[in-house]
Formats: sequence, structure tokens, C-alpha cells
Amino acid sequence: MSTKRRYFASIAAVAASGLVLAGCSGGDADPTDSATDTGGGDMMEGCEDYADFGTFDGGEVEVYTTISGVELTQLEDTFTDFQECTGLTVNVVGSDEFETEINIRVEGGNPPDLAIIPQPGLLQTLVGTGAVKPAPASVEANVDEFWSADWKNYGTVGQTFYAAPLMASVKGWVWYSPSDFEANGYEIPATWDEMMTLTQTMAETGGTGPNYKPWCIGFESGTATGWPGTDWIEDIVLRESGTDAYDQWVVGDLDFTSPEITSAFEKFGAIALNTDYINGGLGGTQSIVDTAFQEGGLPILDGSCSLHHQASFYEAQWLGEGDVTVAPDGDIWAFLTPPMAEGDPAAVTGGGEFVASFNDTPEVEAVQNYMSSDLWANIRVELGGVISANKGLDSSLASSEIAKQAIEILQDDNTVFRFDGSDLMPSAVGASAFWTEMVNYVQGKDLNTVLADIESAWP
Repeated sequence: MSTKRRYFASIAAVAASGLVLAGCSGGDADPTDSATDTGGGDMMEGCEDYADFGTFDGGEVEVYTTISGVELTQLEDTFTDFQECTGLTVNVVGSDEFETEINIRVEGGNPPDLAIIPQPGLLQTLVGTGAVKPAPASVEANVDEFWSADWKNYGTVGQTFYAAPLMASVKGWVWYSPSDFEANGYEIPATWDEMMTLTQTMAETGGTGPNYKPWCIGFESGTATGWPGTDWIEDIVLRESGTDAYDQWVVGDLDFTSPEITSAFEKFGAIALNTDYINGGLGGTQSIVDTAFQEGGLPILDGSCSLHHQASFYEAQWLGEGDVTVAPDGDIWAFLTPPMAEGDPAAVTGGGEFVASFNDTPEVEAVQNYMSSDLWANIRVELGGVISANKGLDSSLASSEIAKQAIEILQDDNTVFRFDGSDLMPSAVGASAFWTEMVNYVQGKDLNTVLADIESAWP
């Protein structure tokens, strides 16, 4: 069995129209009807769960991904039994240059067999090259059974379904130390203004760690550097300006230079550009760009900062630090970025990845089929650190209370949910200009110029 390790969890797309996340069912297709069997031999004992994916006399399939670090190790582990039972070798290849290299590989005629696409805008771009294969019937049957029609739509371009959802995340969590809050008498803020008041209190009272500041932020992510900043902006736009403005913005009908988006940047800047608030244990505002996103929140553990804004998948980074408990009374816990005013509807951003194929061999279909199944989702979630919107997922398998809460948010009919805005935008905007200009903004570039430069990137 051969796999290479990496991970970076980011996100995928919401339809342009507003959506209140609902548990609608897509169909009753039976994925077992399209199982591949190449006559590779009798099924091994203990492999009954993998019978639908066929058996093979060898063969290798490459899965190319942005995934790195702890989460790639876990991704690799999801294929251990699959490889033993099917006879296939799954090579998981991760790269923090994925957004650039996937285009180079496609243009050079050397695409991977499968790619885990983190942005629907990028998926649309790749589909436009003609290199992406429509999803096979077995994969579409899984998606019809285990995901809502909305999720299926995220992997559809035009009228053709290409890519099945994989993992999901709920964004907008603010990670903190419960013991730090208890020792200092801090309370979870109920509104944005309360969070800013808490930030000022923290800055005045100081912390126990070296070079303490209230917040710590990391933007660095290879060619995707800057994306954690876009998450901040999206959370603020949704909470401050509402779903209609958000939906108009992600499709280009509301300019980046509009008052709504300008205000969101200014609210983020009130934290990220304030030297009294940033960047605990890491080195001030300029260190935001140089700090890997995986490491951005870790100074909370030594008391160098108190707050870190990051998605539910960041749990994997805490677990990767050894004996760290993620719980309300543990070493680390999180609250959702608060609304602008008490009584505002619960609104969250989030996303997930999508698995697209560049090769339609039976071996590739078997892996793609497995990755779209409830079997894969339950195995992956039980390994820890991530969640899925797969309706076949047993939420009791979630690795922590934060993961269970995130799954409940995804399954709650009353949750107003919007996919990560930068992932919905064309890749030239969301996965390029928006990321780049977030970097420029925290490095001191004039805000009006930042916003105008992002807006000019729209096709």
C-alpha cells in the first residue's frame, strides 16, 4: 500500500440563490447495482463491507489533494482496508501548490486520476478544459442517496454532475482556552460588539504567555496564502448584511467596493491591523502572512493569545499537538462568531471538498465510488478531526463535542447556511485576487485600492 501525506481543508460552494440548509432527499438509487467486479478473486474474509467496489488484480489510482499534515495521515488511513479488500493501490499525493499545479498538470496532459477540489469555482474552471469526466452512475447513485439535492448541485456544472461531496466544515468558530476564560472571568460574547469589548479587556489585562496579544492569526498556505482572511470577511458579511447581500456578492452583483463589503473589511481590520490585538506569540501584524494557518491558533496553548478564528476542521491541529482535550471543560473549546445583534438568526458559513475524476477506468471508478459512500464517511469521521454532510453518517462517531455540534448545525433545518464565498466565486477572483489582496491588506495596502483590485478581477 502506497500513500503520500498532506492536508489543507477548505471548502466548496453554495448555489447563487439563498439557502436554508435542509435535509431534503435526492433519491432511492442503490449504489450496489453498479459495483465493479474485474474477476480479481474471491472476496477476502472481513471484506464484506467493500464488496460493492469490486476486486482487482492490482492497479494504482492517484488521488491528488491540497490536504496536508495530520489530516492527510487520516485520509491515508481511510484506504487501508479498501486496498487490502480490492487489490488496488491508492496513492494520495498532497501539495500546498495544488491550485497552481492542478492547472499545469491538466494543461500538460498529465492530470491525476482523481482530485479533491476545494473550490467550486476551480471545479468549473477545470470542467471548462474538457479534462474532467462526468461522474459515473455508481457515484451519482451514492450522492442521490446520501446528500441533499443542494449538495449535489455544488458538484454540478451546467446540467452535468461531475464531482461528489466529500468532507464538510462549519466555519466561523472562535477557538479559546476554557481555563483562560475561567481564570480571568471572561464570558462568551453574545454579539460582535461584546467580542470587541472582550478583546480590549484582554489587551489591557494581558496574558501569561510570551508577547501576549488577544488574537492570533495565520494566513500562510502555499499558493493559497490569504484564504483564512477571506473566511473572516465572509462571516462578517453574512452576519452584518444578511443573506441577500451575501448571495449577490458571491455572484458579482454586489461589488467588493460596496458599503457592505467595505464595512466587513473595516471590522476585520479593527482586529488584524491593531498592534495591541495581534499576533500573540507570533510577532505582530506582519507575522500574519508568514504564519502557517495550521499553526495560527497554537499559541493559545502556551497563553500567548486567547482567541483564534478558524473552521471546525481546525480541531485536527489541536489533536495533532498530543494530549490536548477539545471540550467545554478541556484545554480548547470554541464558540461561533457572534451575530451583530442579539436575536439575529443563526447564520454560519461553511463548505466542503468535491472529488472529480480525470480518468474513467474501472479502477478509478471503484475509488471514486468508495469516497462517495457512507462507508467512507463513517470511517473518516471516526478517525477524527473532520465532519461530513453525508446523511448516512452516524454522528455518534464524531471525535469530539465540537464535531458533533458542527454536524448538528449542518442537519438543523433552521440553520441559515452559506458556502464559503471565495469558493463560490470564479477562481480568478475567489482563489486568486481575494486571497492575494487579503495579504496586501494586512501588510498595509490602502483598503479602497484593495477592494478595487479584487473587483477588477471579475471575468
